[in-house]
Amino acid sequence: MLRHIELLLVTSLTAFSSFVFADQVTLKNGDRLTGTVVKSDGKTLVLHTDAADDVTLKMDAIQDIKTDAELHVTLKDGKTAVGPVTTTDGKLAIATKSEGTVEASTSDVTLIRNDAEQAAYDKSLHPGLMHGWQGGTNIGFSAARGNSQTENLAVAFNAVHPAEHDKITIYESSIYTRNDLANPGIVANLTTAGIRYDHDLMPKLFVFGAGDFMSNALQYLDLRQVYTGGLGFHAIKNDNTTLDFLGGVNYTHETYSNGAPIPGTGAFVSYGLTNRFVALTLGEELNKKLGKTNVLTQSVDFYPDIQNTSDYRFTFTLGTVTKISKWFGWQNQFGDIYISNPPVGSKKNDLLLTTGLNISFTPQQ
Repeated sequence: MLRHIELLLVTSLTAFSSFVFADQVTLKNGDRLTGTVVKSDGKTLVLHTDAADDVTLKMDAIQDIKTDAELHVTLKDGKTAVGPVTTTDGKLAIATKSEGTVEASTSDVTLIRNDAEQAAYDKSLHPGLMHGWQGGTNIGFSAARGNSQTENLAVAFNAVHPAEHDKITIYESSIYTRNDLANPGIVANLTTAGIRYDHDLMPKLFVFGAGDFMSNALQYLDLRQVYTGGLGFHAIKNDNTTLDFLGGVNYTHETYSNGAPIPGTGAFVSYGLTNRFVALTLGEELNKKLGKTNVLTQSVDFYPDIQNTSDYRFTFTLGTVTKISKWFGWQNQFGDIYISNPPVGSKKNDLLLTTGLNISFTPQQ
């Protein structure tokens, strides 16, 4: 009997202590919730509860908040106060250890994070090179048999490593099309790849360096190497939209080996042509979220030759990704590659349209 009483007492004290040390949120309709305040973006607040896991509440529906654990509160002026939080009559009080009680209007609060959320955020600002990557792979394939015998494979890879003031971007894409009834059998064979490093000088201004590489059988291009350096400007930069403008100078080294077949012979003209020149790099990049499941990307790049102003290159891309689940989505991409001075026998313009499955990966913690 005594043992049963002791067990009941311990259980009661445990339940009482968990209630005492739980955060409490009182709504304007009189409802009261207990749990752990996780985070807030100033518009909504996430409360973790034992009964319903994470509950998202509108801030304008909240009457009072009282926490026993410390929260990291960021205000509109950029200052952050750390301590237990109490709200009353639209005002928020943070009981800090170093500055005493800091008071602010709830309308001035932009972010609230608990210790775990703040630690994850701090880590995301300075991820190691092996962590924090995000991006995905696009795969598209088609085949036809009967009157035609064709295979088409499109593969693309994009990875971004963002930090507080730096960003590394790596990309690769290729399109391969074969028609066994045609001569030559390879109809298209295009590969592009590159790497770019951005470093913020100011909130709106950044410096960048990049290396871009292309091989394009449609234009008889063995390899084009473009090494660029310059400045970029964040015209728009928020959670839903980024719009950047780029300007710089590049060194281009390109090699063409073969031209079009000689009519009636099937032989190729051997060019052995190598171009080396300095050009400008002018670009625009847009990334926009369309709702919760769609992302639009668009870019324009213009490369006028400084030494021969009549020669230039132009590229345009427009793509969308529709998220199906956390890992999978459907992508569509249109591209236009234009060169003003291709080898004899090749066309100046290539239009590309690809569609297929998108496989994304999330940052590693």
